[in-house]
Amino acid sequence: MAKQPNLLFLMPNQLRPDFLSCYGADFIETPHIDSLAARGLRFEKAYSTHPICVPARASLLTGLNAIRTGVTDNGQWLRPDLAACGIHTWPELLNRQGYYTAAIGKMHFYPWDIVHGFQYRVACEDKRWIRVRDDYQEFLHSRGLRKLHGNEHPGYHAGKGATVSPTPWDASWDHFVGSEAVRFIDEYASEGPFAAMVGFPGPHCPYDPTPEYLDKIDPAKMPDPIPATNTPPGMIRGNVQGNLGGWNGVDYTEFNDAHKQKIRAHYAALVKQIDDEIGDILAALERTGQLENTIIIFASDHGDYLGDHGMIGKSSFYESSCHVPMILAGPGIDGPAVSQEIVALLDVTASLLHAGGAELPDYLDSRPLPGLDAQRTPHETLFGATSSGWMLYDGRWKLCKYATGDILFFDLENDPTEEDNLAGDPAHLARYLAMDAALSQELMRSLTAANSDRRVYTGNSMWNDADFGKRGWRRRYPQPIEE
Repeated sequence: MAKQPNLLFLMPNQLRPDFLSCYGADFIETPHIDSLAARGLRFEKAYSTHPICVPARASLLTGLNAIRTGVTDNGQWLRPDLAACGIHTWPELLNRQGYYTAAIGKMHFYPWDIVHGFQYRVACEDKRWIRVRDDYQEFLHSRGLRKLHGNEHPGYHAGKGATVSPTPWDASWDHFVGSEAVRFIDEYASEGPFAAMVGFPGPHCPYDPTPEYLDKIDPAKMPDPIPATNTPPGMIRGNVQGNLGGWNGVDYTEFNDAHKQKIRAHYAALVKQIDDEIGDILAALERTGQLENTIIIFASDHGDYLGDHGMIGKSSFYESSCHVPMILAGPGIDGPAVSQEIVALLDVTASLLHAGGAELPDYLDSRPLPGLDAQRTPHETLFGATSSGWMLYDGRWKLCKYATGDILFFDLENDPTEEDNLAGDPAHLARYLAMDAALSQELMRSLTAANSDRRVYTGNSMWNDADFGKRGWRRRYPQPIEE
């Protein structure tokens, strides 16, 4: 019997692919992430179809899209009777295959200390969650330090969230996560196959690298942001308003080129640190003899505008927000190779399950990634959804419809920066109508599936119930979807 491979999912928070040198960035060196790409499969068209922290992670856990999980925005979370509905997280399913499952770092679960099937948990829910008493908070306390909200950093507001962290590098959030991942590998890797998810809090805002990492970046080399010439005004207003909340508290009403250049440099410095932390993790795998038997997936939960289209953060279906890096490396995967196939972040779920020898539930929206020797059907389109809108993407054309009433339709082959909105252009009407019809079909399919547990019966189960028709009969709730 072949040895079960270890499974390692590395996930920075809010990382764009164009800030990695293996994706063509010439202003930063990311040699350790590049080394994964050099011996693996790099995906050019990988997308977070739910580009907000919590929805993306809920879909990753379940392999279901956001409409079906019911988690379309931050502040929502998975229903507690998920297992009773017949839905299981990938850690739960891999536990059954003999894997020791671990979650290290930022998971963005609600509640923050729920485990969702993970048997080992080290929590670092970022510094600004100052009321969360997680493992990172306890680590800081042991050093005589505490969590700091970004607005406690010098120059935080003037820099529009770009500042220098007063917390020393060896106590920083990303170093804590990287060190805990190394410790896990050193202590547990020899005890049997593991399936671990390592969630870095960075390079998510606040953009607060330590001085030694900021010194490695030249601000003058930062790429220019995409102008906001054709960005719907309502989207910009909503972006400004959303960032005024206490979680961030930065006013982006005035957001000039100097602000954007500084933010991009600070963001790049955080990316540089994460690359070093990943280098330490890869070194630990090699030191313990586990590297050649570990399937590694590297991907981010979503991107960051960084000033593109006049905005900051994420949550729309602009490329800056939903296009993510994704790399697959490990035994049986020959590299370097590049795939132009469209794939979704939630495909990580089916990929981990397949690689771990688990049977894939038939309710999944997730599909195994190419390169894993799985029977699979490629995505013809990707369906995206958040609380603010929906998307359909076919590898070239992208249709986005928002709650604001804005409709955006782009030809990414000829307009990769998404500055020419073709919605309403008669020359592309036939293509638009076909995409619109397909988007409606995907939405209705997901809405129907999302309510499957509320059905009175599945198949002929009601008619076969001896008590049906009697006074007092009640339907089962939740109704397991797998029946």
